[in-house]
Amino acid sequence: MFDNLTERLSRTMRQLGGKGRLTEDSIKATLREVRIALLEADVALPVVQQFIGQVKEKAVGQEVLKSLTPGQAMVKIVHDELVSLMGKENEALDLKAKPPVVVLMAGLQGSGKTTTTAKLARYLMEVEKKRVMVVSCDVYRPAAIEQLNTLSTQIGTIFQPSSADQDPTAIAREAVAEARRQMCDALIVDTAGRQHVDNEMMQEISAIHTEVSPRETLFVVDSMTGQDAANTAKAFNEALDLTGVILTKTDGDARGGAALSMRLITQKPIKFLGSGEKVDALQPFHPERLASRILGMGDVLSLVEDVQRKVDQKSAEKLVKKMRRGIGFDLEDFRSQLEQMMNMGGIGNLMDKLPGMGQIPEQMKSKVDDKNTRHMIALINSMTPQERRFPDVIKGSRKRRIAQGSGLDIQAVNRLLKQHGQMQKMMKKMGKGGMGKMMKNLNRLQGQLPPGLMPGGGNKPPF
Repeated sequence: MFDNLTERLSRTMRQLGGKGRLTEDSIKATLREVRIALLEADVALPVVQQFIGQVKEKAVGQEVLKSLTPGQAMVKIVHDELVSLMGKENEALDLKAKPPVVVLMAGLQGSGKTTTTAKLARYLMEVEKKRVMVVSCDVYRPAAIEQLNTLSTQIGTIFQPSSADQDPTAIAREAVAEARRQMCDALIVDTAGRQHVDNEMMQEISAIHTEVSPRETLFVVDSMTGQDAANTAKAFNEALDLTGVILTKTDGDARGGAALSMRLITQKPIKFLGSGEKVDALQPFHPERLASRILGMGDVLSLVEDVQRKVDQKSAEKLVKKMRRGIGFDLEDFRSQLEQMMNMGGIGNLMDKLPGMGQIPEQMKSKVDDKNTRHMIALINSMTPQERRFPDVIKGSRKRRIAQGSGLDIQAVNRLLKQHGQMQKMMKKMGKGGMGKMMKNLNRLQGQLPPGLMPGGGNKPPF
């Protein structure tokens, strides 16, 4: 979401971080670059002005000019002000009420409300361990009711049926009664959207709000609408008294202005970020982590949480036991690893969260995508079970058949086998207790990689 902003700010902060001394002129030049970067990211002008003013007030003070490392002190000020701008810390959903706790979803048509309703239900079930019911009050788009029914079946939550000939307020009222009868902890109410804010829409959702008295009223907004998202949220807040915001489509070609403008304009916290269509693609919004990512410092905490939540622990344990018994790392295992990486958002998502990635040129990062990973999975899927277990049997005619079956060429098959062979050697060393040797090799590689990518001596701040 912040690719352009991250590239520009990372470059500016890196140049600043190397300076042993700062002057007021150099600080002004830096702030000019920061201002341009924020405006290009579609951050609202009043937000930019306030942000620059607060950074300047702290930067020209004794804290920076008399610091032993003034460049790094300046970077810290920019980081801290970004955090403050976005809300300082994550604000979780308030679920401390007599069940069923009602969560009302509001927003314009096309913002992703229905998909986000399912994502939030899944999050509450898996993370908060709640019994959840969902219901659709969108009687204007019958496909919305069916879509939510399909998604609820997929994630295993309770779906309260509704139909286009019912009154939206009555649907919500009946859903609350049914959720209470089925002893649900939470009820998520999906509402209708429009192409724009209008009186009819606001009257309807206000009536639903009055009927069900939601504990949380969340505004779902497409992050690609930029600073307009914050202005739309402000209009909804005046009618509904929102408790929070969910930004969707953050994996798209968004400039990030919505995330940086939302808190100041609406005075409401961003509670979740959504990306993609998968029902597990929803994560709590942590301002400090996002500020670090914007400045190219990575987000290791979110990466660890992704691994804990999305990696198949049983599969990982099975692989470890297999290695310890000296059984080879076959192509079935390789495919499993590739699929788990894709489940975590792909290599691009992993790179965004690794420290030091802000230093890698954009031309290099643009060449890294998940197409190669998908190709490798397709090649392995094109093999027979025997070929996956015993890759050494894959020769000329088999290679041609595998390439043809996957729609790729023989060179792609050769690259896959080569990469698998390298992984196999590494896994073999791990199975023989060669972890110490591997760490020595990693330490040897340390000097060849950008700072911040490796443990130990290479784990320096990126600036």
